[in-house]
Amino acid sequence: MNELTTDLKLLHDETLNNLKSSKANNTLRAYKSDFKDFVGFCSKHSFISMPTEPKVVSLYLTHLSKNHKISTLRRRLVSISMVHKLRGHYLDTKHPIIIENLMGIRRVKGSIQKGKKPLLINNLKLIINVINEQKIEEIKKLRDKTILLIGFGGGFRRNELISVDYEDLEFVTEGVKITIKKSKTDQFGEGMIKGLPYFDNNNYCPVVNLKKLLEISKIKSGPIFRRFSKGSYLTDKRLTDQSVVLLLKKYLFLAGIEYKNYAGHSLRSGFATSAAEAGADERSIMAMTGHKNTQMVRRYIKEANLFKNNALNKINI
Repeated sequence: MNELTTDLKLLHDETLNNLKSSKANNTLRAYKSDFKDFVGFCSKHSFISMPTEPKVVSLYLTHLSKNHKISTLRRRLVSISMVHKLRGHYLDTKHPIIIENLMGIRRVKGSIQKGKKPLLINNLKLIINVINEQKIEEIKKLRDKTILLIGFGGGFRRNELISVDYEDLEFVTEGVKITIKKSKTDQFGEGMIKGLPYFDNNNYCPVVNLKKLLEISKIKSGPIFRRFSKGSYLTDKRLTDQSVVLLLKKYLFLAGIEYKNYAGHSLRSGFATSAAEAGADERSIMAMTGHKNTQMVRRYIKEANLFKNNALNKINI
């Protein structure tokens, strides 16, 4: 009997671990953060947060709608539902009181999402030129230029970008192959390979700058994009994904470009929008960015063609 009890406990612990492992750590943290806000709302109004009921969730969504976008409301709903599931409770998120309320909020607020601005080619060139003009060590210039050029050239998510190791690189005649071991849409770690070709202009070429960085830094293993110590010594510590945002905004500011509406995602969206402007089809863009569906890529293409295929161009005034 004791053996059976022990086996069941092991199975129980392993099952809980599997449930947690089914989601990325960042996703689990987001669920917890969202649910914490919901718990605060329930405590303030003397509602039960676990297990809760659709009416309470609907009231919470109405509360959120005053200061948040519809996309935030949907994300919070998913988080509340997932935390319930992980704790063995069922929450009917398709209940009419939730669905009808969301539809009403959407009609009142509208659902157009204004995303962060993409970093397009001209501004990318401007900030690379600004980095070249900085009176800092050459190795710092190379690191900063390379992270921005690789991020843009490969349509990287910032977490993918800072996760690149020396072992993930393979230089070939055409350029460099970069293996992405895991990403946001690849939770099972199947991986993908991005190919970045050489550019005609070495100053803006991600491959040329990457080679120079590796040569001057003498990196032979581990993280490619690393932190500097106070004495400008290159450490073996990996940059954080927030560092990508800070670097981008720093050089946009130095280039005299309004930086508040840019984010780490601006490198990825900038690649997709620029590729669309140049005539690349959605399949080619998705092959580089790793998008699993066409919805977001088509949004980039639509924005890129806003003036190119504008009917007003056919009218002579």
